[in-house]
Amino acid sequence: MRILKQVLGVDIAQKELVVCLGNISENLEVTLYARRVFVNNQTGFKALVKWVKKQVDESVKLQFVMEATGVYHQKFAYFLDENDYNVSIVLPNKISNYIRTLKNKTITDKTCADAIAQFGLERNLENWKRPNNIYKNLKQLTRERDQVISERAMVKNQLHAEKAEAEPHDGSLERINARISFLTKQLKEISQDIENCIKKDETLKSDVKIITSIPGIGLITAAIVLGETNGFELIRNKKQLVSYSGLDVIDKESGTSIKGKTKISKRGNRNLRKSMHLPSLTALRNIPNFQELYLRIYNKTAIKMKGIVAVHRKLLELIYTLFKTKTMYNNNYETEKRAMLHEVAVAL
Repeated sequence: MRILKQVLGVDIAQKELVVCLGNISENLEVTLYARRVFVNNQTGFKALVKWVKKQVDESVKLQFVMEATGVYHQKFAYFLDENDYNVSIVLPNKISNYIRTLKNKTITDKTCADAIAQFGLERNLENWKRPNNIYKNLKQLTRERDQVISERAMVKNQLHAEKAEAEPHDGSLERINARISFLTKQLKEISQDIENCIKKDETLKSDVKIITSIPGIGLITAAIVLGETNGFELIRNKKQLVSYSGLDVIDKESGTSIKGKTKISKRGNRNLRKSMHLPSLTALRNIPNFQELYLRIYNKTAIKMKGIVAVHRKLLELIYTLFKTKTMYNNNYETEKRAMLHEVAVAL
C-alpha cells in the first residue's frame, strides 16, 4: 500500500524526547507504528535521526511535528532546521484541545506523542522557519525588560509597605532601595542594548522609523512587535495577525437559549497584546479615526474597555500595513481618502 504522508510526533520534556511515527496510506488509513524515547540533547538528536531513517519510507518526505514546550523544544527544532528537515511547531492549547476529542482516559508522554503524530497526519501544517537572529535578540531583550519592570514594581511595593510600618527597619529600607537602584540600572542597560541592536541593522532601523511615525508608538513598542512576530515573517494578512495576538473576537450564540458575551479570545501572544495598551491610549488622543472607532463602540456598549481593545486591534493592523507597504504614517490619510472618493463620485 502506497504511503501518502508520514509524520514523527514529538512530545518534548526538559530531559527527553518521546516520539511516535505514523503514516497515512492511499486508502486514507492512519497508522501509528513505532515509538521510542531519546535524550533531549545533541547526542539524542543524532540517535533519533538515525533510528528514524531505518523506520520510514525515504521516498516520502517526513514531517516532524512538536508542540512549543517553553524553551525545551528550541534546540531540537534548530537541529532539524540545520539538517533540512520539515518541522512544524504547534501551540500547546491546540494539541490539548485535540487530545480531548480523542477521549483518551490516560494522558502520558507516550499518548501525547501519539496524539501529536495523529494531529500532524490529519492537518496540513505550515513549516516552521528559524527566526531571524536580529528579531530573536529583540524578543529576548524586550521580554527581559518586561520581567525587570515587573520585578522593580514588586520591590517598590515592598518599599511602600516597609515605610508604612510603625517602626521601619533602616537596614531593610537600605537593602530594598539598593535592589531598586540595581533593577533601574539593568533597565537602562537593556534599553540601550535594544537601541544598539536596531542601530546595527539599516533595514531594521528603517522599519522602526516607519512604525514609530505612528502617534503613540515608541522604539520599545516597535521592538516588541517586530521581535514577537519575527518581522511579520509568517503573517499573511491582518486577520491572521489579530488572531496571533489573541485580539480576535469570540461570539458564542446558538438558537434562542444560548447567547454568551462577546469577548476577545486571548489565545495568542500575550506580550504582543500587552504591548498595544499604553500606545493605544496615546493614539486614541491623536488619531481622529481611532477616536471615532472608540466612541462608536462605547456609545453602543457603554463599556470603555471594549472601545480600547478595538483601538488595540486597529493600531496593530496599522503597524502591519505600514510595515508591509514601507510607508510613513500620514495623519491626513483618512481626510485625503474621503476627499478623493468625493471627487470621483462628483466626476461620475
